[in-house]
Formats: sequence, C-alpha cells, structure tokens
Amino acid sequence: MASPAPLPLPPQVPAADPEALRAALPSALREEFDAEWVLVLDRAKQSHSLREIHDLLNKWQHTAAMELREPGSYGRVLEKAAQIEAAGGRTTGVSIEDMRALIQQRLQAG
Repeated sequence: MASPAPLPLPPQVPAADPEALRAALPSALREEFDAEWVLVLDRAKQSHSLREIHDLLNKWQHTAAMELREPGSYGRVLEKAAQIEAAGGRTTGVSIEDMRALIQQRLQAG
C-alpha cells in the first residue's frame, strides 16, 4: 500500500523586519507598508519611542503571513470591513434592536 503524500509545509513567516516584510508582500501591499513605515518613523522621531514601530512590524508580519497562506486575503478583509462599516457596523441585515427582541422572545418561550 502506498503511503499518502505528505502535507505541504506552511509558508515561512517572515521576520518582523522591514526588509523581510517588504520582500514577502505583494507589490500593492508593499506600497501601503512603505507609506505606513514613513509615517511611523516620523512619529518615533518625535516621541522617542519604538512602540509604534514594533506595533507596525507586528501588524505587517501577520499580514505577510496571511498573504503567503492565502494570497489576496488582506484585500478581502478590507472589503468585508468596508461592507460592515457601510451597514452601520452590522454583519447581518438584522438590527441590534431586532436581535434583542428575538432573544427576549426565546427567553420567554423557555
């Protein structure tokens, strides 16, 4: 009996390093990273803190890993966020008031 083919290894997570992250990102996201990088560097110069730089690198490390696993996923997340925002923060067509009324009905029905 033949053994099953091994599962592919997950993509390598890039280091939380600007150069490694840029190399792992698709060109469209590289531009966005670069713009945020410049902004955060300017803020760090003013605040004398590296916190925002670490936060930015962490965010983009997760984004790069997500894109390596599933290309285009970052854009899909942004699209979904825009849809939710356009719907007033709702992820469904049901308002919070309607949802509360439904919960109350179910609680009373026991």
